[in-house]
Amino acid sequence: MYHAIVKRKLLNAFEALNAGRYAGIPGQFAARHCHSMVGAHALGGERRDLDATTRWYARLQRLLPGLHFQIDGVWVSGWPWRTRAVVAWRDCFQLPGGREGHNRGMHEFELRWGRVSALTVHCDTARLAGYLAEVAAAGQPEALAEPITG
Repeated sequence: MYHAIVKRKLLNAFEALNAGRYAGIPGQFAARHCHSMVGAHALGGERRDLDATTRWYARLQRLLPGLHFQIDGVWVSGWPWRTRAVVAWRDCFQLPGGREGHNRGMHEFELRWGRVSALTVHCDTARLAGYLAEVAAAGQPEALAEPITG
């Protein structure tokens, strides 16, 4: 039963992202956490405080408008004091000129007592960096900015 509740909570978070409701996502993190995305690009790096994580989600929404995840699977293990979960996904988003970008990857979570204590986002980073270069070339220099850390 506990694993089903965690799975539903994770799916609800992805549904919120799909609906463009990014503001509530950072509130699901513990005050002390590690939020990271693999790769050397504007969305890469590691954040350890809620302010930096909040700024990262705002950047994500600006750089990849219309981001939508299709969930391929959710796996949960552990107990409330240390739960591990993986969400495999495919995504799509709008690029300048109306073209769609696509990627696939997974979110690797650690939750402690219902709060996200660690999240690592894995995807095709070369593909993402190419999309970000395209966004920057279309007039959004933030797409080539240094990663948000903190």
